[in-house]
Amino acid sequence: MPLVELVRLPNGAEAELLRGRLESAGVHAVCFDAGMNIAESVGLMIPVRIMVLDEDLDEAQALIAEFEASGNGNAA
Repeated sequence: MPLVELVRLPNGAEAELLRGRLESAGVHAVCFDAGMNIAESVGLMIPVRIMVLDEDLDEAQALIAEFEASGNGNAA
């Protein structure tokens, strides 16, 4: 079961919040490159990637759309 990229975010904290929201909805997600995104300006060069299982990609994209539509945070 390969991991695929769901979204890239310039802010590590925002990426972790989204990862947590996905996890709470039952979609396993991990953040890649979060440790590379320590300095404030580095996020533009090295965004944090949120990865999900290939089989969960459609569900995760639907959840992001739902999060954005509800106005409960910036998902992407």
